[in-house]
Amino acid sequence: PPPAPIAVPSETGALPPWARLAAPAEPVPPRPLVPSRPLAPEPGPASPLADDGQARFQRGNHIHRLLQTLPDLPAEQREPAAARYLALPAHVLEPDQQAEILHETLAVLNHPDFAALFGPGSRAEVPLTALIAGRVISGVVDRLTVTDSNVLVVDYKSNRPPPRMVENVSAVYLRQLASYRAALKEIYPTKTVRCALLWTDGPYLMAIDDAILSPHAP
Repeated sequence: PPPAPIAVPSETGALPPWARLAAPAEPVPPRPLVPSRPLAPEPGPASPLADDGQARFQRGNHIHRLLQTLPDLPAEQREPAAARYLALPAHVLEPDQQAEILHETLAVLNHPDFAALFGPGSRAEVPLTALIAGRVISGVVDRLTVTDSNVLVVDYKSNRPPPRMVENVSAVYLRQLASYRAALKEIYPTKTVRCALLWTDGPYLMAIDDAILSPHAP
């Protein structure tokens, strides 16, 4: 026998009220604040138009790169690994420039006051993201050390000559650290967050107190 016909209701149910409304506008995410790319110009270590050209302009980048990677190597391998890196033809560095950058980098890594900074529990190039006062903060910290009670965030600077007093530090750098501090306080609310700048020319570590950073907080 043929199948029985399927009954189709003559009337459909009433649509719910929301079905006749226009879809709400999608929220536009706020533009992230990226402390590592400040809006104001940074004080640079040298002009790319200086007499020794691009090689000198890139000096800070080479030091930054070496401080990022060398701490992961055993101590006895750091100097030869750095020398091989600096000797790469793509870097276009003269032997005296290679020696200068190598000396400055190893002076930082071998400094006894910086042992904890590059020791166990420390990390390089740490990405941070946090929502502060309705604004997204996104950046990358040069060096981060986390202990049971403290967080130490350090940013590398290769300016020459570096300032010897906190009062002479560029406001760009202070805003950068203040943003990192605000993000880390959200991530580690029970820990004390300490900030510092590591001036590679010296080298020396400059602690930046909360009282200095607070006016620059996001």
